[in-house]
Amino acid sequence: MRSWFNFLRPPPAGESLEVAGQTVPLLLVRNVRARRYVLRLRRDGTARVTVPHGGSVSEARRFAHRNLAWLAVQLQRPLALSPLPTEWRLGAAVLFRGALACLEAEVNADRVIRLGPEKWSVPDLGGDLRPAVEAHLRRLAERELPLRVMELAARHELTVRRVTVRNQRSRWGSCSRRAAISLNWRLIQAPPFVCDYIILHELMHLREMNHSSRFWHHVEKVCPDYRSAEQWLKQHSRLLRS
Repeated sequence: MRSWFNFLRPPPAGESLEVAGQTVPLLLVRNVRARRYVLRLRRDGTARVTVPHGGSVSEARRFAHRNLAWLAVQLQRPLALSPLPTEWRLGAAVLFRGALACLEAEVNADRVIRLGPEKWSVPDLGGDLRPAVEAHLRRLAERELPLRVMELAARHELTVRRVTVRNQRSRWGSCSRRAAISLNWRLIQAPPFVCDYIILHELMHLREMNHSSRFWHHVEKVCPDYRSAEQWLKQHSRLLRS
C-alpha cells in the first residue's frame, strides 16, 4: 500500500516547544494529500504538525509557535494523560538520545528498520516493533553506559567495582556500599546531559550513602545543571516508562 506520509527528521531536543512552562516534543510529518498545516497534541504529549505538499519545515515550526496558546489548553485536558500506545509500528515516534525519532523502513533493504542513525534487521515490518526496538536500545545501553560510568569515575577519582544495566521500572539507577552501580537501560533514550547526571548522582553516593545536604553539595559540584536534568526526567518520564 502506498503511504501518503513522509516523516521528517524531528528538531533537536533544544528546539522543542516551550508551552506554559512545559517542554513539548515537536514532530513534523509531511502528508502529500494535506492542503494546510494542522497541529495536534498526541496522546504521548508530542505536538505533531502535518506539513502539506509544498510546505516547509520552517513554516511548520512557525505555525506551531503561533498556536502555543491552543497547545497550552490541550495540555490541561485528560487526553494528554491518557494511556500511551503499547505497540510501536512503522511511523511511531520514539525517544532516542533525547530527541524523538521515527521508526522507518530502510530503503532497498529487506526487513531492516531505522531509528535515527541506528538500523538493524527485524523478523517482520508489519507487526509490533517495540520488542525489537527495546532489545536493540538495551544492547546499546549495555555497551555504552558502563564505559561512561568508568570514564566519569576516573575523572572524579572514584573506584567502581561493577556496573550492571537492568530493566528497572521505578529507578534510574542505584549504588551499593560495595561500589556496584546499576543503571536503567532506558537512559539511552535520554539526552547525554541527563544520562551523565544519573551516573554522577550514583557516583556521589560513593562519597555519601544518603541524600543529605552534603550529598547534594557533592552532586552540584560535579553536575551544576542537575536541576535541569531532573526537570527533563520529570517532563518525559511517561515516554520513557510507558
